[in-house]
Amino acid sequence: MSFLWRILTVAAVSLLAGGTMAQPLAKQLFGAATGASKQRATAYGSYAKGCAAGSEQLPETGPTWQAMRLSRNRNWGHPETIDFIKKLSAFAAKQPGWKGLYIGDISQPRGGPMLSGHRSHQIGLDVDIWMLPASRVNLSRQKRENISSISLRRSNGAFVNDSWSRTHHRIIKQAAKDRRVARIFVFPGAKVQMCKDEKGNRKYLRKIRPWYGHHYHFHVRLACPKGSKGCVNQDPPPRGDGCAEAQEWVNKILNPPKPKEPKPGAKKTKPKPKTRREYVLADLPKQCTAVLQSR
Repeated sequence: MSFLWRILTVAAVSLLAGGTMAQPLAKQLFGAATGASKQRATAYGSYAKGCAAGSEQLPETGPTWQAMRLSRNRNWGHPETIDFIKKLSAFAAKQPGWKGLYIGDISQPRGGPMLSGHRSHQIGLDVDIWMLPASRVNLSRQKRENISSISLRRSNGAFVNDSWSRTHHRIIKQAAKDRRVARIFVFPGAKVQMCKDEKGNRKYLRKIRPWYGHHYHFHVRLACPKGSKGCVNQDPPPRGDGCAEAQEWVNKILNPPKPKEPKPGAKKTKPKPKTRREYVLADLPKQCTAVLQSR
């Protein structure tokens, strides 16, 4: 089935659903793309609201890496992202017990919202890297569908567990030292541990940010490449090494704040669940229409 036919089919199903004239969701349109657009490599929009033109596919297997969960077709990214992965995996392959890196989701062939999972990873500048040491880089496609990474957290992320190693520290540090990297997301206990163990230059620690989850993988976010007009950078991290902030995260995990008591006589109401409207194509940067139409 051609990509154009996929798009038409998605649109038709959406239009007919419930007898309404609903617009097809952006995640359906971009999720239907099987290959990159024939355009110059450019990121449009922001990490959680955009698309990617001219993406490059990370080869499924390289000398020092393997792309995981190939059925998702999310091993596409900006050429700078692909270059970053290759260089970091070569560094990892020099560490004892590591043959390289296992690479999780990067982006879809044309970026955009995904059918499942991430809110970000939309412009080809995000990549998830497994915490599982890559002991071999000749796993079969089937093995890569079934194998799982390992969790490095203890006490809900307040501390690292026994699977954490100085090699994890060195690899994440090497990633942060790359000038193209804007942020790296890890669970709070990992950031605090790195703060405790670092005895040298601490400047790179500023880029390493505590965030929910991120104990099976660490998430690297590259800054918008030079010349990428229309690409929106995230605000830079606060000044300093961020270690005190990470410790605050840990303190809240260990001693969660008590819920606020309702005022006397106040009517008890159940909090409404937060709902997020799904994006349609019109919500994304206007260049994303051309990205979808490119053949």
